[in-house]
Amino acid sequence: MYKLNLSCGLERVSMGDDQVKAEALQILTLCQVLPRLIVFDLDYTLWPCYCECRSPRDKPTLYPQAKGILNALKDKGVSMAIASRTPTPAIARAFLDKLGITSFFTAMEIFPSWSHKTEHFQKIHQKTGVPYNSMLFFDDENRNIEAVSQMGVTSIWVGNGVNLEALRSGLRKFSGSSSSKKSAKKSQDV
Repeated sequence: MYKLNLSCGLERVSMGDDQVKAEALQILTLCQVLPRLIVFDLDYTLWPCYCECRSPRDKPTLYPQAKGILNALKDKGVSMAIASRTPTPAIARAFLDKLGITSFFTAMEIFPSWSHKTEHFQKIHQKTGVPYNSMLFFDDENRNIEAVSQMGVTSIWVGNGVNLEALRSGLRKFSGSSSSKKSAKKSQDV
């Protein structure tokens, strides 16, 4: 959304949580196939920092559109999970609690690891029973995107945190991969 600033031209107006939620719900409603589980990284995906560089006493903030998107997914009944590779899981959990979003997630795999989050996804799969090809993942590191994609998870790189464009892109990619899987299955059945 933009507004005209008479002295400087067009100026970006940030959307509030309710506006983001409404737009996210509209995006979700337009999708024929939704993921059974959407998985988020934390650092530089949901919030703009590395939690290991912060204190558990700090007041965390989410990226501007993250809360509205999470609320829309919750309202739409889409299950969500966390896959975070951090040396300070206690701080990450404290931040989730302070932000009031811990209850949004059916699985939270937050632990230090040298793997590219494949171990996180194996644990999420074991806990939820959701097949990898029914998951959508958002992360800010390409190495995680590449490794998790090899497992069959639709994965989206986010450069500036999760936002409406990333949600739209992820759902479009997920719908496309779901459609191609169904087409391949139908041709095998013939």
